[in-house]
Formats: sequence, C-alpha cells, structure tokens
Amino acid sequence: MDRVTALRRVGVLVLGVNLLLALAKGAVYLSTDSLAVGGEAINSLADTAYSLVIVAGLYLTTQPADDGHPHGHERIEPFVSLVVAIGIAVAGVGVLWQAVQSVLAGGTAVAGPLAAGVLAASAVVKYLLYRYCARMADTHRSPALRATALDNRADILTASAALVGVLGAALGYPVFDPLAGGVVALGILYTGYEIGRDNVGYLVGRAPDEELHEDIIERALTHPDVHGVHDVVAHHVGPEVDVSLHLEIEGDLTLGEAHDIETAVVREIRAVDAVDDVFVHLDPRELGEWKEEDGERITAEDTPPARRLGSDRQ
Repeated sequence: MDRVTALRRVGVLVLGVNLLLALAKGAVYLSTDSLAVGGEAINSLADTAYSLVIVAGLYLTTQPADDGHPHGHERIEPFVSLVVAIGIAVAGVGVLWQAVQSVLAGGTAVAGPLAAGVLAASAVVKYLLYRYCARMADTHRSPALRATALDNRADILTASAALVGVLGAALGYPVFDPLAGGVVALGILYTGYEIGRDNVGYLVGRAPDEELHEDIIERALTHPDVHGVHDVVAHHVGPEVDVSLHLEIEGDLTLGEAHDIETAVVREIRAVDAVDDVFVHLDPRELGEWKEEDGERITAEDTPPARRLGSDRQ
C-alpha cells in the first residue's frame, strides 16, 4: 500500500471509530447518568471533531507536487498535528476542571455494569487503534499519525481511569471517579505538550538527531574522490530533512568528473529515508577554504576504509 492510500485510510478509520465511540458513550450516559461516561462521551466527541481535521489535513498532505508546492504538501502535517495537540490540551483542561468540581462536591454516584462495559470496551479499542496508528506512523514517517497515535494512547488512560472511578463508586467510594479523572487529565495535558513540542520542532527547522547527522557525513565520505566535508547542515523542513554540505575534491578534475562526484554523493545521502533534498557545494581541496572557526571538518581518514565506495563492502 502506498503512502497516500495508507494515510487516507488511517484517517477515515480513526474518524469512524471515534464517532462510534462517541455515540455509544453518549447513549450509555443518557441511560445511566454516569459522570465518568459523560466525560468520556465528551472526550470522544472532541476526538471526532479533530479527526475531521486529521482527515482533511491528510488529504491535503498527500496531494502530489505542483507548481505552487514543488516539494509536495507533506509539510502541512505538523500544522495538522498542532491542531490535535490543542484539541488534546483543551480536553485535558475540561476533564481536570470537571474532576476538581466533582471532588469539591464529594463525588457523584455512578451506574455499574453498563457504564463499566462501555469504558472497558473503549480502552481495548483505543489500545488497538494506538498500536495500528503508531505502526503506520513509523512506516510512513507521518507526524500527523504519530500525534493521532499518542492521542489514542491518552484515551486508553482516560477510559481506564473512568473505569476505576465507576468501579470505585460501585464499591461505595464515589470520590474515586473525580480523583481518577484528575490523574488522567494530567496525562492528557502531557500528551498535548509532547505532540506540540515535537511538531513545533518540525516547523522551526530543528536539527535531526546526532545519529542521522553522523550517517550523512559517513555517506558523503564513501566516495573515493571526496577528501573531506565541512559546513554540514541538516534541519527539518516539515517531517523531512534537508541537507547542505561542502565536499573537498581535487581541484584539477574536469567539470564532468566533479559533476559525477556530486551526483553520486547526493544519491547516497538521499537513500536515507528521512532525507528529502541534498545541496552540495564543491571545494577544491588545495584552496584550504575550510577555517577552524567555521565548524566541524571531517576528512576521509576519519572514515573506516570499509565504508569507502570502491572498497570490498557489500
């Protein structure tokens, strides 16, 4: 299944599941007056609302490149994810407020088997949805699906805590319901913060992790005619990474030979899944253009021979 089809199918699936859960919890709330189930119904209704945003956002991000967006539309995904983060944060504040008010009132009595059943079923469904969305997010490097997976993980906690509240109230301790809701609200708020932090990083051009940075340098130095690299800059542009770097090569090479080196290095670095564009500047090594204050310089001698193109590596 290609990325476009996969992302759209996941978006529609998440929307459908959240809508069904909202309807089920709403029906149980109307028949039981359970505060825990009512709060979960509101949570699922909020999930449904921003699932619509996710579906619309994923539709936009999977559009092909055009004249206005020559690199495609994937960079819209962090904005979609921020909407999810805001929705989660709002839901968390609402649950926390409700919990505080209920604790001050001494808790409320809640219904038993029916309320417990819908909450337990919700926790199971959300766990399955979390695992599925997380796997698809990793496979297709999608910030929006990663945010959706984390939201579903938070929903597992809310449903579980609400279940604890229902069971505690059934045992004669009605204050269990709002206390559990308060703990869950803090978990929801942290999930919103986690999603927001990651996607703000995508939007402001955060550097990738050190492992990817080192891999880029090693790949540049695999070419036997590259004697050193410097001014290596890698940063996020949306969910993908753009790379620019300087290669030090012999100054007496022909233009065609220099072009072949540049092409080979670009192809090698672009083979990294997370990398989108690669921009290479060629420096004659004899000029000694690199200056120590300009940053890190890595030479061919710093790379194990087995990593060099033209060696016996497989």
